[in-house]
Amino acid sequence: MSRLQVVSGKGGTGKTTVAAALALALAREGRRTLLVEVEGRQGIAQLFGAEALPYEERKIAVASGGGEVFALAIDAERALLDYLQMFYKLGSAGRALKKLGAIDFATTIAPGLRDVLLTGKACEAVRRKDKAGRYVYDHVIMDAPPTGRITRFLNVNDEVAGLARFGPIHNQAQAVMKVLKSPETAVHLVTLLEEMPVQETADGIAELREAGLPVGRVVVNMVRPHHLDEATLRAAADERRAEVARALSRAGLGGARRGGLAERLVDPLLAQAAEHASRVELERAQRTVLEQLDMETYELPLLGAGMDLAGLYELASELRKQAGEE
Repeated sequence: MSRLQVVSGKGGTGKTTVAAALALALAREGRRTLLVEVEGRQGIAQLFGAEALPYEERKIAVASGGGEVFALAIDAERALLDYLQMFYKLGSAGRALKKLGAIDFATTIAPGLRDVLLTGKACEAVRRKDKAGRYVYDHVIMDAPPTGRITRFLNVNDEVAGLARFGPIHNQAQAVMKVLKSPETAVHLVTLLEEMPVQETADGIAELREAGLPVGRVVVNMVRPHHLDEATLRAAADERRAEVARALSRAGLGGARRGGLAERLVDPLLAQAAEHASRVELERAQRTVLEQLDMETYELPLLGAGMDLAGLYELASELRKQAGEE
């Protein structure tokens, strides 16, 4: 299992939820995971019912078997101050630059610099070891930008290494890309069984592979159950009104005569059944597209009660089951 797990997906697919569930799933039996947020939305804090995350690693959950989940919201300005201190020993000077607004100016006018800092901080956490030489975190899970820009986000250090031919910037960029393009990293894509997210997933996989970045798994999120068997689905699609009315009548819901209870129930029931049948057909078509990608795929259910901490633990358990670890 790769030590850096990057989770991306089209907006609205629930990638932050999947990243959080993955962090819980990997933090089993005493392991430690770090869940990293890079977009400044504080989505992780909301999921775990915690206060807004500061720019420091904070324990936010305990997983099954005593594992621990830590979280970090990376701030580009603070990361740049760390960078200046690490490579140029500009501790007090860097703080002075921040007061002057230079740090904010630099990270705002140069989006590429922001991405360099965000990926660099995550990779530093992956490589960090304690005094005994053991990794501080068994896994680092990054709640990454959406699929449309994930390749550029992860590959930005390659561009920086090409621009800066030598020196600490070049060396740092190369060190980051060494992690991102190695078996230590896996980029997972979250999708729904809908046409646009599936197509964006297919495009994202192609772009990642072309850039030499390691693709992990596809996670199909919010999968809804199919309530009707095949025969009923076909009947719903055909809108067999008379058959449904007779079935309701046999069930004791009034006669099938005009204006009876069965008669009044037919139209709304058929409308719901036809909608369900149409959705099932669409989902099957999208599953076929995903199968053609030849990717290992996990499926997570739609939780009817909405997402809360209990739901995260449920999804984490489902991930472990599908990985054959529970």
